[in-house]
Amino acid sequence: MLSNNDILKKLRVAHKLRDDDIIAILKLVDFEITKGALGDMFRSEDHANYQEAGDQILRNFLNGLIIHLRGPRPDKR
Repeated sequence: MLSNNDILKKLRVAHKLRDDDIIAILKLVDFEITKGALGDMFRSEDHANYQEAGDQILRNFLNGLIIHLRGPRPDKR
């Protein structure tokens, strides 16, 4: 089974995203993360600074990626 970190890594490669791009995508949904904290999630599991990506960051990244790829949701007025 894939971990949240694995899913983030695969999406980063598939969409050719750099760390700055991921930070910008997360800002689209008002989620702030530092470049260092993001880098810790992309380390190998046996590294001392490895951090597990929680459900919240994956959910916010996926929501931000939708906005990044399709644009903001149109106003229904």
